[in-house]
Amino acid sequence: MIILDYQDRRPLYEQITEKFRMLILKGALPPGEKLPSVRQMAMELSINPNTIQRAYMELEQEGLIYPVKGKGNFVAEASRIVKKRRDEFELELSQLVCRGKDMGITEEEIMKIVSEKYQEVSK
Repeated sequence: MIILDYQDRRPLYEQITEKFRMLILKGALPPGEKLPSVRQMAMELSINPNTIQRAYMELEQEGLIYPVKGKGNFVAEASRIVKKRRDEFELELSQLVCRGKDMGITEEEIMKIVSEKYQEVSK
């Protein structure tokens, strides 16, 4: 499920957070799914449980998982995940629009490009 890259310069908790984030956002871990316990993940990956706890804390702060006292951590409901994905999309689009505007592309040209790309991927 989770494979760590010890050559990666990022801290292990960031790698774990990113891998779980991708699994959740892609739907591989559906809403309501119980995540492995901190202890179980730490043993599986042969790392300190505090590292797993920190990754889970990051995912919780992002609204992707929620804890249930005495039961573990679970994937958040679909509406929160969809909102998170939409917010990320809007941020990326906003950055691209700003780049286009800085390059002198007009609003009409940006709208035309977006419309064309949307049609391309809808085929």
